Amino acid sequence: MSNPDEITRNWRSPVRVAIVGTGGIARIHLEALRELNDRALVVAAVDIDGDRARSFANRHGIAHAGTDLRRAMAQTAPDLVHVYPAGCARGPGAEALAAGAHVLVEKPPALSLRELDKLATAGAFGTVFQHRFGSGARRLRALLAAGVLGRPLLAVCETSWYRTQEYYDVPWRGRWDTEGGGPTMGHGIHQMDLMLAVLGDWAEVRAVARRQARRVDTEDVSLAHVTFDSGAVATVVNSVVSPREESRLRFDFEHATVEVTHLYGYGDDDWRIAPAPGHEERVALAWKAGAAGVASGHRAQFDEVLAAVAGGAPPPVEVAEARRTLSLVAGIYASAFTGRPVTPADLGPGSVFYDRMQGSGPPWEMA
Repeated sequence: MSNPDEITRNWRSPVRVAIVGTGGIARIHLEALRELNDRALVVAAVDIDGDRARSFANRHGIAHAGTDLRRAMAQTAPDLVHVYPAGCARGPGAEALAAGAHVLVEKPPALSLRELDKLATAGAFGTVFQHRFGSGARRLRALLAAGVLGRPLLAVCETSWYRTQEYYDVPWRGRWDTEGGGPTMGHGIHQMDLMLAVLGDWAEVRAVARRQARRVDTEDVSLAHVTFDSGAVATVVNSVVSPREESRLRFDFEHATVEVTHLYGYGDDDWRIAPAPGHEERVALAWKAGAAGVASGHRAQFDEVLAAVAGGAPPPVEVAEARRTLSLVAGIYASAFTGRPVTPADLGPGSVFYDRMQGSGPPWEMA
């Protein structure tokens, strides 16, 4: 096998892709890859269920199917391995990195900060956080960097979704050992990642988590107050018990409010901007001149992933960015479990929350 440091070989176009995990999300990713003008060639489908892997491969015209990733990589030589099960560090993602391939892993990239740090030493990998790549988010970040919006002051980050008890009756759902947490880890992480991509490093979090309505091991609701290094503050809500579903991010800057409301993905029309008095013309002109026309789907991120891999670079979102998001998730759980404010420094190797999102155990009992 190749040394994991030897990732500067001549990458090819189209980029050869192996898919590990052939459940429902794999089809969405495959369709997004095939929309990118033959820049990707899916050469293998791998799953612990061989019949499912073969069915997926037959349905989508993929030449290799099986249960053994090592064999698939030896026979098909993928440049990039897409890994869909959570917790890639303790399984196929680490194996693919050790073989010299780039890896793109669905969120969350690992089930603990320790797992993520271990994975970071293995090679070049990225995490699927597609909301960063829509033109609305690009426009917002460009205006902030240019000073058009002024300092960030206040944010609201809401993932208010609804999942039935039947959804959680699937054996692996709603469990710490298989999903790493509830909606804080598995649902709201996308909105929190975009919030962090805009506001930067967080400094402190105070949070509560509850099991309000679902029979699960994890929480079904969490609420947090987050302070950032910049001095900005934010409220964060993650829920799977909200019948009127909505994903919402609101940023109040010195010179404007910028807001996006959607459910599972946004387009340009989902964004709104309200300039502060005295800043109307500059803000409106800059917003109108910004990036446009790209929705926040997987295709937007995969476009950049393929370009990076074809050039021998790590796929975005790289580990430092993904770690910042996962550390906020860990901080929310740590604060909720201990009843105390938590900083990033509290989540190092000496913390039980570095090893497990639930620490030594959940702080609530099922009613």
